[in-house]
Amino acid sequence: MRDLFIGGRPVPAADGGRFDVIDPATGDVFETVANGTVEDAIAAVDAAAAAAPAWAATAPRERGEILRRAYQLMIEGADDLARLISRENGKALPDARGEVLYAAEFFRWYSEEAVRVPGTLATAPSGANKILVQHRPVGICVLVTPWNFPAAMATRKIGPALAAGCTMVLKPASDTPLTALALAGLLAEAGVPDGVVNVLPARRSGAVVSAMVHDERVRKLSFTGSTEVGRVLLREAADQVLNVSMELGGNAPFLVFADADLDAAVDGAMIAKMRNAGEACTSANRIYAQAPVAEEFARRLARRMSALKLGAGTDDGVEVGPLVNREAVEKVEELVQDAVAKGATVVTGGGRPDPDGWFYQPTVLTSVPAEAALLREEIFGPVAPVVSFDTEEEAIRLANDTEYGLVAYLYTGDLARGLRVCERLEAGMVGLNRGLVSDPAAPFGGVKQSGIGREGGQEGILEYLEASYVAVSW
Repeated sequence: MRDLFIGGRPVPAADGGRFDVIDPATGDVFETVANGTVEDAIAAVDAAAAAAPAWAATAPRERGEILRRAYQLMIEGADDLARLISRENGKALPDARGEVLYAAEFFRWYSEEAVRVPGTLATAPSGANKILVQHRPVGICVLVTPWNFPAAMATRKIGPALAAGCTMVLKPASDTPLTALALAGLLAEAGVPDGVVNVLPARRSGAVVSAMVHDERVRKLSFTGSTEVGRVLLREAADQVLNVSMELGGNAPFLVFADADLDAAVDGAMIAKMRNAGEACTSANRIYAQAPVAEEFARRLARRMSALKLGAGTDDGVEVGPLVNREAVEKVEELVQDAVAKGATVVTGGGRPDPDGWFYQPTVLTSVPAEAALLREEIFGPVAPVVSFDTEEEAIRLANDTEYGLVAYLYTGDLARGLRVCERLEAGMVGLNRGLVSDPAAPFGGVKQSGIGREGGQEGILEYLEASYVAVSW
């Protein structure tokens, strides 16, 4: 039984309520967690507010050293944390181990950025005064994270917020609260003072987040999740004119030109499509292959996909675990059935291996018509639709024909073409002859309805800072 984490200690929910955490591989309950209430949400903000002055005044070096210790603790406990992620999320252990290492890097990166917060001194153009610009912590932050990367999506927010001198309340996804609580314990062990990081698991997500974003002490909302929920939170954040960061949905195109190295393109597609079994906003959602190589590319991809071992994420040798819950499986199943009904051909997979489980077979579809829903919606599963195109202009048009703009991928043997196409793709990130773009040292984020702001890189800490300008003469 796990409780909320408020003010540096575990506490039960105000009303004593609890909810179940389900193992996606079996559908069985394996833990219960306190179900946070609005009262608990305000208590968490109280704790963050009480800790805020001292944490903001803590020396940057000291904040950085705490983050460095947190990184080291994550690395030392990587295997246990990976198994916990796999148990509550379903992802295969190799994916979970990769997530832990990636998540830990945000603590290491921002331990270094904590001492590099920028500031400038300049002379006004008139010469009448000096322009002094400093950066201050934005204040109390509400961090809302999804279930698909429960460690990395948390550390990507916690790391820069701590480095900047902010206190926070983390609201993790209700499917995966245990990883967030484990991180809270790890941060406390690393030396984070009581009240600086609070974790509020809750099934009442809308109510508790709304209560916090309407508290006048809260000054920042950072959300990772669907565009649909992001729109709702943006409207709520407007009431207090909050500083807002949004990392929302994606519909990533994966372009394969005829001059590409097909083996490399298939390798890249396996990473871009099958990372976390396709349950990623960066997942290659729409694969466009140029006509001369489209059939061969699909054949090679299907061969690789069909060889993947499906099973419980915690089992040795498993490469594709279950999806996170029953609704996720049903949505993937519905999208594939819709595409097939409209003319798509199943090359491999195409169904559930066990009607009672939360698994879906790695699937490749060809001849997918433009009106198929899976070319418009995030699939969030191990399904790769392959569509052929003829010209570079057509590839760019197809890639940009979406309301989303998080990431795009392209493979070509012509560097000039690659850079030319990169400039025209409407995406915040592009993988050029690479199937992986995520890096703690790089700015992660999208354009259009894929989000606002950036996480990671030097840009990430600026999301938790506000510029303060002083006009002074001497």
